[in-house]
Amino acid sequence: MQHLDIILAMNHISKSFPGVKALDDVSFHVRRGTVHALMGENGAGKSTLMKCLFGIYSLDAGEILFDGKPVHFHNPKDALNAGISMIHQELQPIPYRSISENLWVGRYPSKKILGLFSIVDHKLMRTKSLELLKKVHLKVNPNTALKELSVSQIQSIEIAKAISYESKVIIMDEPTSSLTLQEVEQLFEIINNLRNLGVSIIYISHKMEEILRISDEVTIMRDGKYIGTWQSKELTMDKIIKNMVGRELTNLYPPKTNVPGDVSLQVKDFTSTNHRSFRNVSFDVRKGEILGIGGLVGAQRTELVEGIFGLRAVEKGEISLHGRKLNIKSPRDAIAKGIALVTEDRRGNGIFGVLSVRDNVAVASLSDFVDYHFKLNNRKLNKLAEDNIKKLRIKTPNTKTRISSLSGGNQQKVIISRWLAVEPDVFILDEPTRGIDVGAKYEIYSIMIDLAKQGKTIIMISSEMPELLGVSDRIMVMCEGRLSGILDKEEANQEKIMELATKYM
Repeated sequence: MQHLDIILAMNHISKSFPGVKALDDVSFHVRRGTVHALMGENGAGKSTLMKCLFGIYSLDAGEILFDGKPVHFHNPKDALNAGISMIHQELQPIPYRSISENLWVGRYPSKKILGLFSIVDHKLMRTKSLELLKKVHLKVNPNTALKELSVSQIQSIEIAKAISYESKVIIMDEPTSSLTLQEVEQLFEIINNLRNLGVSIIYISHKMEEILRISDEVTIMRDGKYIGTWQSKELTMDKIIKNMVGRELTNLYPPKTNVPGDVSLQVKDFTSTNHRSFRNVSFDVRKGEILGIGGLVGAQRTELVEGIFGLRAVEKGEISLHGRKLNIKSPRDAIAKGIALVTEDRRGNGIFGVLSVRDNVAVASLSDFVDYHFKLNNRKLNKLAEDNIKKLRIKTPNTKTRISSLSGGNQQKVIISRWLAVEPDVFILDEPTRGIDVGAKYEIYSIMIDLAKQGKTIIMISSEMPELLGVSDRIMVMCEGRLSGILDKEEANQEKIMELATKYM
């Protein structure tokens, strides 16, 4: 007999894939009208558990009870119709269609013409869309194309869509990974309103401060197993970390053992052809140094490093490496000159999702593995992948595993392996730990510090203030496309960084 307060019970769930047991006898219960956080390291099984609930994966063993009744969802449509919605970390809108069309896709309101033909009732669809948008505090025209909206607005529309299904449970996977502080506050207001209406929220996040603030209960998983459930008020960050990683993590950041040397990279008067982007930016980075780049959303940090890497057109400016001026017109030029870029959007333009781990590691250096000008040397390619899997401790069944099946942290390590293979002098990492758990973050930081110790020049963009302070040797801050200041590690603190980040020129 299920407790009346429990809206969702997943009992003794197991799920295996070739070479890996993703879920091992996991039980997970959610109370009605609460925010229940689901935490764990990358690869702990959180997303797999939710995909089993949402009908994306079938169960190997176990049962799901929803509103007191056994259910078995064959696909996401079954779950949606039953009252369970999922907002994925990687939003997948239809960018060139309107808000209304995105809200009601696959189930447009219709009306009969002459009692014979059904057509879309655009007037009713607009009216119903306005009602939904009001519930998520979004004041936009329902006819607006989604490509015109910000990430936070698209996320609000996904929440509105979930409400339209009259969902009793809404799964939110890393909902704040691309939001500003103000947008996070707006999201929390929507979540609180949903909770007050009796809707249950399953909230997946690696941001412990958010978890402790917004959730009622927290369930922690590790290595595909259930560890425990606690009232959030019983937890501290230290207790969460200990249960997530299975050990005490006394320091969130590795000891800094790199010693910066002479100036390696120089950027002078760098200016975009887009006059609303970066303007007149000049800075240098030393050999063996980690330069952090901070700033608020819209500071044009990503645009700047993409300009350096040849992804964006530049109106004027110079780049010098080891005293030699570089002429970079494309990423191919940048790679040839010894510059590598780990992009911000890991899934969008980082990994090749349909390819294997091996192919993703080797894709930037394939020319080094060609025999007789036409034949790939598979033995050498396999060794490259195996060496990197061992060196960076990448968790994967084997080198032939499709990269899209790996956790976010392991995907990030594969991308770093790709650039290690071309042996660049300059590593640019844009939000390298976004959507990655605390244990994997530590490993990424260690890789960065080891690269700096080897004399590599590291540039790291980060929106996480503690990360900037914990890893960087110096912190360069941008505001609205301009360089507003550079701070040495000894003088940097959150207040000074924020002051520079809002210092409009």
